[in-house]
Amino acid sequence: MTINRIFVLAKNVFQEVVRDRVLYIIGFYALILAAAFRILPEFAATTEDKMFLDFGMAAMNAIGLIITIFVGTGLINKEIEKRTILVLIAKPVSRSEIIVGKYLGLSAVLAVLVATMTAIFLIFLQFGNIPHPTASILIAAIFLLLQLSLITAMAITFGVFTASLLATVLTFAVYLIGNITQDLVQLGRLSRNPGMERLTQGLFLILPDLSRLDLKNDAVYGLQALPDTTALITNAGYGLLYSAMLLAIAIFIFSQREF
Repeated sequence: MTINRIFVLAKNVFQEVVRDRVLYIIGFYALILAAAFRILPEFAATTEDKMFLDFGMAAMNAIGLIITIFVGTGLINKEIEKRTILVLIAKPVSRSEIIVGKYLGLSAVLAVLVATMTAIFLIFLQFGNIPHPTASILIAAIFLLLQLSLITAMAITFGVFTASLLATVLTFAVYLIGNITQDLVQLGRLSRNPGMERLTQGLFLILPDLSRLDLKNDAVYGLQALPDTTALITNAGYGLLYSAMLLAIAIFIFSQREF
């Protein structure tokens, strides 16, 4: 793989997503924060600050997830359906460069999206004089980006061998299960059923443990509520390694396809 060609592909993906006005979702995020800022005090006279912190982090996660799944699953499929993939393959570009370039391009869009939403969220907190742990919120935002990057790799992997709709459903299903894999293991042990226990253990080993990268619920309580530094580094490495593994699978499947 050549870095220059990957950079060009990533740049093209970034520009294409921006042209599709996906980043306009940032304005939507600001609007729903403004609405929550006005409405929440009407429903929670004493806990509105905590509710606004939770709402802001959850909305950031939900918006990022929607963009990741719907854009990520179509990155390769759109090229295949429009037959523009034939133009790419005809050029001196390897299939691995196409996958990696698409992944890095969407990851760059997500980085801009998460950074901007985090800045808007902190501005609202500052404007409303709401006590907030800035450092832990920033760490949670970084881990949100790692989680979204992992889901991007997953969406691309499903997208290289299934239709866009099925890839979207599968990615969303894996996201839901990936957030409760540890609970599934506990459920399997409580069932005292060997078959169920093996199934839950298998799901835990195969599917990504996305709860490792989900810090939004703990971040609002400050740094003391987050895992220690070693655990954070380990979890970040886990996310990066799993993303690399998914990209390797996507490259292998894509390299076997004929057009």
